[in-house]
Amino acid sequence: MIPQDILIICVMSVPMLIFSVFPGIKIGEYLEEKYNITERQKRVATIVSTLIFAFTLSSLLHFI
Repeated sequence: MIPQDILIICVMSVPMLIFSVFPGIKIGEYLEEKYNITERQKRVATIVSTLIFAFTLSSLLHFI
C-alpha cells in the first residue's frame, strides 16, 4: 500500500465516524453487560471499536 492510499483512507474515515458511533456504543454496552467491565473500560472499548469500524468502512469503500 502506498502512502497516498493510507492518506485517502484516513481522510475518508472522518465522515465514516458518523456511521460508526452507534455500533461502537452498542458494542460497549454489550461488553459491559456480558463481562461486567468498568465505565472506563467501556469508554475505551467504545472508542476503539468506533475507530476500527470507521477505518474498516473507509478501506472497504476505497478498495472496492
